[in-house]
Amino acid sequence: MSVGEAVESEPKRRSPRRAIFGFVVLAVVALLFGVPLMTLFFSGNAWPLEVRLAGTAVFVLVALAFPVLMFRGHGGHSDTASVIADTLLGVVWVLFTWSVIGQVLDLVLRLAGVDDPVRSRVVTAVVLLISVVLLVWGHTEAMRVSRVRRVDVTVPRLGPGLDGLKVVQITDTHYGPIDRSRWSQGVTRVINSLEPDVVAHTGDIADGQVAQRTSQAAPLGDVRATFARVYVTGNHEYYSGALGWVDHMTSLGWDALHNRHIVITRGGDSLIIAGVDDRTAAGSGLPGHHADHEAALAGTDPSLPVLLLAHQPHQIDAAVQHGVDLQLSGHTHGGQMWPFHYLVRLDQPVLQGLSRHSERTQLYTSRGTGFWGPPFRIFAPSEITLLTLRAAPTPH
Repeated sequence: MSVGEAVESEPKRRSPRRAIFGFVVLAVVALLFGVPLMTLFFSGNAWPLEVRLAGTAVFVLVALAFPVLMFRGHGGHSDTASVIADTLLGVVWVLFTWSVIGQVLDLVLRLAGVDDPVRSRVVTAVVLLISVVLLVWGHTEAMRVSRVRRVDVTVPRLGPGLDGLKVVQITDTHYGPIDRSRWSQGVTRVINSLEPDVVAHTGDIADGQVAQRTSQAAPLGDVRATFARVYVTGNHEYYSGALGWVDHMTSLGWDALHNRHIVITRGGDSLIIAGVDDRTAAGSGLPGHHADHEAALAGTDPSLPVLLLAHQPHQIDAAVQHGVDLQLSGHTHGGQMWPFHYLVRLDQPVLQGLSRHSERTQLYTSRGTGFWGPPFRIFAPSEITLLTLRAAPTPH
């Protein structure tokens, strides 16, 4: 085959995949917008024709604009388009969810003998009321400075000199198209008020290049810790210039644990703090970027306990294989917007909280400190996590 023939045939090989992708996007958009449209305007509520036409026009126009805004925002790096598209995504997700749930109410009212149009109008009113309340509350939750979640973790191999070591974890800050510089300052104030020994950022620091998010990330330079401030990459760094963020965090005084470790010592006892790249790093094309537990733990004393930073809970299997005592992860956002957590669980072994995965290895999964995309958190509050490490009780 000639070079010319190869070039000409490439679009033909790609076209079925593009067509399938386009069909899936079209189907998802049609479902997300179509179900609320039918529930609110065409479910037997007998609204005047003018109301149904106006509602249809609004939904159709927004549905047509949504993929364009999403592409321009996240593909073309337009912050304005991103904010609009992400907000629309959150709104339509809530409307879709409660429109589906509204069918249960419709069935109950039908069995109770309530006829249309009263039945459908009651469902419409309930769907709208719940959606508005959840969106207002969810936006407030997303934009507020995260609450502190306090967790005690017993690490049997931890020496008594390190008993009570305070590790503060933040993750998934997702500095993005909404300027959250003041929010970032608030997070730093909370962290410092906890007087941590170690502060760990477990990835997804931002959506955007360093130059775009410098002011939002700047307060991280003011974070204080007795022994160490440590950071690992998440998957979003590999969409936003991972090398730039690793270098920037180093310039702010953080230890970027790019498949490496440090050792801290207190009271004669030591703890290994290691970090590995995100599981998506290998596909980024960046030389040397991939999750490498052997490199991260190279040269360490096998008798010492290991605290591992790895962005995704999915990476816990490798932690078990390498004898890690405690892995800190984020990535899941706790689902962020109920009931999206059911989809998250299809990909991740844990949604949030402390879990055990072998006789030695435990995992703590944070719900995240910020949010991605839609500026809403519904039944999945953000957190700044204070983990207090405890040595095993001494037998009497």
